[in-house]
Amino acid sequence: MPSLIVPHVPHYIHPAVTQEQLDYADLAIIDLSKASDAQGRVELAAQVVEAMKMQGFFYVVNHGYTAAQTERMFDIADVSFSGVEAEEKRVYTAQMKQTGSYQGYKPRQYWVINMDVTKKKHPEALRPLLPEIDAFARHTHFNVLHPILRLMALGLELPEEELVNLHGFSSRSYPRSAEDELNTKNVWLKGHTDFGTITVLYSQPVAALQILGKDGKWKWIKHLENALVINAGDSMEFLSGGYYKPTIHRVVQPPPDQRNHTRLGVFYFAMTDDNVRLVPLASSPVLQRVGVTRRCEDKDAPNMEAWRRGRTSAYGQSQLKVATAGGEVEEEVIGGVVVRHHN
Repeated sequence: MPSLIVPHVPHYIHPAVTQEQLDYADLAIIDLSKASDAQGRVELAAQVVEAMKMQGFFYVVNHGYTAAQTERMFDIADVSFSGVEAEEKRVYTAQMKQTGSYQGYKPRQYWVINMDVTKKKHPEALRPLLPEIDAFARHTHFNVLHPILRLMALGLELPEEELVNLHGFSSRSYPRSAEDELNTKNVWLKGHTDFGTITVLYSQPVAALQILGKDGKWKWIKHLENALVINAGDSMEFLSGGYYKPTIHRVVQPPPDQRNHTRLGVFYFAMTDDNVRLVPLASSPVLQRVGVTRRCEDKDAPNMEAWRRGRTSAYGQSQLKVATAGGEVEEEVIGGVVVRHHN
């Protein structure tokens, strides 16, 4: 068969990996190629549970995309910035505060996101690329997210499809391309947790992402070629009754040998269907043994749509209350749930 002809886009050249000696987090590596049979999934589920307890982040390898396919997605991601003029970007500016939606471009110190490709119009430069973006989103959803959800369900001793069934592709899962802009004091994005269930980050070489360790120290996330970096968000904490807790993470200024380079990211943020109430999956034998930790009473728990809208409309807009004497932690209350940000 003839090879597929894809639109030409300029090749995005990543900066070199930093040579600085950084204090990296020791993350587990989950090999998804071992998830093809039941015994392999049981073994991987135990690894995921341990990774979530120890670090809250882990790598995924053998996820079904070749290095060349991943590079192509970074080429496409860069088109969102280098291939769209400022005037056209203004047409696609998001109305986060007004509508609770973060689809579209944001001012500096916000995020830049391109949404589910079938639901919104897109800048002209991206339109020929939509089939590839759609294929990428579907691959990440069905061949990365779903296997991870099955492993996490097994870790709770639930049926494998329990979490998968809450994550329809046509719901609120977003393929995202993002370029982080300098904020203040070398912290680009404050310490926070993601508000969805699972975040998939396609690893890239500019060091900037850090996680807060159990010892209270920030650790860098190291780049692994063609690996994915996975973490859970608040919604997974709700559903798992606190068993899978999200880890505080932040984006900081890169080390000196990378500071003149752009940090371009390819992400996939997953959420449940909008109508799913974010209450613990109490049928889990694990939760029945270890107990449930709730961030709010079940009767007050939001559904995914309310939680998403509350978090996105408040992001960068709300007044935060200092929660610690030194000001290291700030709080806001969204839908009756306390949300913490770490300076």
